[in-house]
Amino acid sequence: MTRKEPDLSFLLDHTSHVLRTRMAAALGELGLTARMHCVLVHALAEERTQIQLAELGDMDKTTMVVTVDALEEAGLAERRPSRTDRRARIIAVTEQGAEMARRSQEVADRVHREALAALAEGERDALVHALRHLAEGPLATPTESTQPARRARQRKGNI
Repeated sequence: MTRKEPDLSFLLDHTSHVLRTRMAAALGELGLTARMHCVLVHALAEERTQIQLAELGDMDKTTMVVTVDALEEAGLAERRPSRTDRRARIIAVTEQGAEMARRSQEVADRVHREALAALAEGERDALVHALRHLAEGPLATPTESTQPARRARQRKGNI
C-alpha cells in the first residue's frame, strides 16, 4: 500500500519528543525540570493556585505536588494563602525563584530559537502560524478514546 498523505502523527510526535529531550537537557543544567520551569513562569505571571498551575502545565495532582515540593525544597517557591480567597493556597515564587524563572525562560527561548534556526525565516513564521492555528482550532481538544494514545514508534529513513 502506498501512503497518500504525509505521516503527520509521526512528524509531530517525533519532533515534539526530540524538542522535549533538548529542553529537558538544557533546563537540567540549571537544576530544573520542564515542569518546574512551567510552574515558576506561570506562578510568577499572576497569583495562581496549585490546581490552576496543574491545569496550565497539564499535570495531574500527584505530579504537581511533587513539583511544588521540589521547588519549595530548592527555595524557589512556597505555598501561601491567597490574598483574595483565604480558603485557597497559591504558589508564590521567591526572589531566588524569580531569578531562576528569568534564566530558565532564556534557556527555553534559546532551545526554541535553535530548533527553528534550521528553517528559513519565512518557513519559521509559517510553521509557527500553522501550528498555532491547529492548536487553537481543529486540534485544540483531544478526542476521548477507549484506547489510550501512545507515543509513535521511532523509525529511520524517509518520512
